[in-house]
Amino acid sequence: MTLENTLSIIKPDATRRNLTGAINAKFEEQGLRIIAQKRLQLTRTQAEKFYEVHKERPFYGELVDFMISGPVVAQVLSGENAVLKNREIMGETNPANAADGTIRKEFAESIEANSVHGSDSLENAVNEINYFFSGIEIVG
Repeated sequence: MTLENTLSIIKPDATRRNLTGAINAKFEEQGLRIIAQKRLQLTRTQAEKFYEVHKERPFYGELVDFMISGPVVAQVLSGENAVLKNREIMGETNPANAADGTIRKEFAESIEANSVHGSDSLENAVNEINYFFSGIEIVG
């Protein structure tokens, strides 16, 4: 087993409904530790840069609009195989396909408003964590 860090973002649909604590409880109950956290309002420029990988996709504009529609909670989760573990806890992107007990099954409003973002690889986790956090903000 490998100790890893991964990025998690609690999206505007979840912060609007005051679900930060309930979502974080799911991460912690499954053995992930929150080692950095901040609540922020993304600017359009920040959201566009963060989701730049999806720029050519048809949903890019709507995704950016959604991510700037309210505050988000960016955080670093740490644990054994954290990238995969986080993705399992989140569930499928489409909440209709997500397993019972996952964040998206319980809290998502739609495919877009699916309550959480998580890094999809260790390489992306490093890049995404560095986008939101400096080393001094990560306390393991």
